[in-house]
Amino acid sequence: MWIDADACPRVIKEIVFRASERLQMPVYLVANQSLSKHETKLVRSVVVGKGFDVADDYIAEHAGPDDVVITADIPLAARIVAKGAVAIDPRGELLTEENVGERLAMRDFMMELRDGGLVSGGPAQFSLTDRQRFASSLDRLLTQMHKGKRQV
Repeated sequence: MWIDADACPRVIKEIVFRASERLQMPVYLVANQSLSKHETKLVRSVVVGKGFDVADDYIAEHAGPDDVVITADIPLAARIVAKGAVAIDPRGELLTEENVGERLAMRDFMMELRDGGLVSGGPAQFSLTDRQRFASSLDRLLTQMHKGKRQV
């Protein structure tokens, strides 16, 4: 599993760490800055250089078709899905071949509206419901992958 760690909520990382321990699955945290140490050998931190999309480029280059990538970055998710991997956002939405194009188009549209001053603000505050939805989606996905029945 890979985590786009710069903006990932701590509670989401903790959910992933628990799943990693349960399934003995390695996790790679990729960020532009130093991250706190972890008590397990299954979690590895990768600090990349500063710059726009450097962490995304690293993840896209190193993630393989059987990997799960946790990211809120829709362009990164599109790159991951194109490689045959699975992307899941911190709110629990699986990004697949069927929906990532639509999400990317909506992201671009909203960016245009914000740039034009027609819309302000960003996503809603991260909630307990988001955390629960993520945990449930990740568990379902990992169970399917572990059984060799990936349905995404």
